[in-house]
Amino acid sequence: MSQSEQKETADKPTVSSEPEPKSASVNPRAVCSVCRHLYREPKILPCLHTFCSDCIGQLEPFSASPRGRYTAPEGGGRSGEAAEQDRDSLSFTVLCPECDTEVDIPRSGPAGLSTDHLALDEVFLETLVNDGPLGCDLCGEGSAESRCEVCSLNLCEFCRQAHRRQKRTASHSIQAVTELKARGRLCRPVLCSLHPGQELRLFCQPCDLPVCLECAATLHRDHRCCPTHDVIDRHGDRIRELVSARLRPRLERLEDSLQKVEISQENLQVRADETANQIRAFAREYASAVEAHCLSLLRRLEEIRVQRRNHLHLQRAQLQQALLDVRGSVEFAERLLSCGSDAEILSAKGVTLRRLTSLPAGEVEGYPLVGVIHSRTVDVSRCTVEGEGLQQGTVAQQGHFTLVCRNSGGERLARGGEHILVSIVHKEKNCTVETIVVDNSDGSYSVSYRPEEPGEYSVWVCVRAQHVKGSPFILNVQRKFRQHKGAFHCCSFCSSGGAKEARCGCPGTMPGGFKGCGHGHKGHPGKPHWSCCGSTAEKSECLPQSILAAVSPRGHLRTVEL
Repeated sequence: MSQSEQKETADKPTVSSEPEPKSASVNPRAVCSVCRHLYREPKILPCLHTFCSDCIGQLEPFSASPRGRYTAPEGGGRSGEAAEQDRDSLSFTVLCPECDTEVDIPRSGPAGLSTDHLALDEVFLETLVNDGPLGCDLCGEGSAESRCEVCSLNLCEFCRQAHRRQKRTASHSIQAVTELKARGRLCRPVLCSLHPGQELRLFCQPCDLPVCLECAATLHRDHRCCPTHDVIDRHGDRIRELVSARLRPRLERLEDSLQKVEISQENLQVRADETANQIRAFAREYASAVEAHCLSLLRRLEEIRVQRRNHLHLQRAQLQQALLDVRGSVEFAERLLSCGSDAEILSAKGVTLRRLTSLPAGEVEGYPLVGVIHSRTVDVSRCTVEGEGLQQGTVAQQGHFTLVCRNSGGERLARGGEHILVSIVHKEKNCTVETIVVDNSDGSYSVSYRPEEPGEYSVWVCVRAQHVKGSPFILNVQRKFRQHKGAFHCCSFCSSGGAKEARCGCPGTMPGGFKGCGHGHKGHPGKPHWSCCGSTAEKSECLPQSILAAVSPRGHLRTVEL
């Protein structure tokens, strides 16, 4: 039998039928977190979490990969059979139910994992504490009062004495069950699966396995085997060093970071609650202010309504009276003309004419014929923008234009206080120009700006968050004129006497294919321009004959006077 099979058999515990936990006070170290029962054949995953062998076997694998080559510890190598098994074996990967870490399970399954003997000790101790009296594992009749730690058997008093009398088991350590319960911790010997009753007291360094005396004398006779107490310090120190030097500082840092994160979460919640309270308080105050303003507007509206109602009542009474007067006069005149004789008409003519001419023929003087409430509020569609600074501007110079707010009748408002927004943005460079809006308190608003870049800008002018008519406007900003001190180019066509082959030192192209200053016109292919800044000179006539062309050190044509 190979060493791997030996180890697998040795790891099989004798408490595979342990009862399930009976109360909420069960030791959590004795319970599997997957099945919630006491451990049955507990196995240790590579992430150091322990589960029942059956629970591990039921995990769903999601990948399979060749198993990594085994690296032997210092002092020896594995046997040829074990190395060959490592090379030929495959592992499959599962997720740890506790930490979601990807762990590899050997091809042999959970049986190839290490047994958690500490978990078995916890299970047995939990059984002793919670299950009450135990039966004897040998005779099955008496009540177990002792336990052989080597054979892992519960013994009654008679079987305990018999166990002591037998030569093979006379040296076994037997403990009282009451003592084991009072101790609170159980140390069970790890027995060899090939040689029952033999404790694993030696350690085979080439195989990296604990073995018993008979295994060392047979299967491992050519290997270097040392007592476990001689090598435990070296292997234990290795684990202790990793814990103290690497993991313990990291554990402290992780705890500190976790504490900071939790504090940040608490602070975040506190700040969020404070902000929420501020928002609610603002909303309540804002709603209260809006309600108060609403009531004020309603009161003002009621005052206007009562005033206009009284006005309309008076107007109605006057119109009714005028209507009665006109209707009575018309009826009298028509009856006079239709029924009266000539003498009757002529006799009543004077008073009738005086009455008819005294009545108004149109509106009642001083009163409009309809009741309209005129509003002096701003009408955005009627607002206008005035000033040259709205369309043209110069770099580094102050630009100005004026916004005039008007009502629905096109009349200029006599007050200020409107919400005005002016934004000037460069179309290509996406840069903005700072604007200053001054309320003149007479319905007009003065806008000033100072551009720093030439080019085309988009000008937004908004009243009450609405664009005025024509907005956005186009603003062209030009470079500031500078006094030129450089060389003055003449038109190469003119200075050469009309030679089409003439070339200027500048790279400009004239219409018609001429190489020159680039500003051609009929009969004169180009305008003179300055050489140092490249700006076109504001001249339209050709240079006089007294100006000759000469080549400058930079290759430009410049003019000199004789």
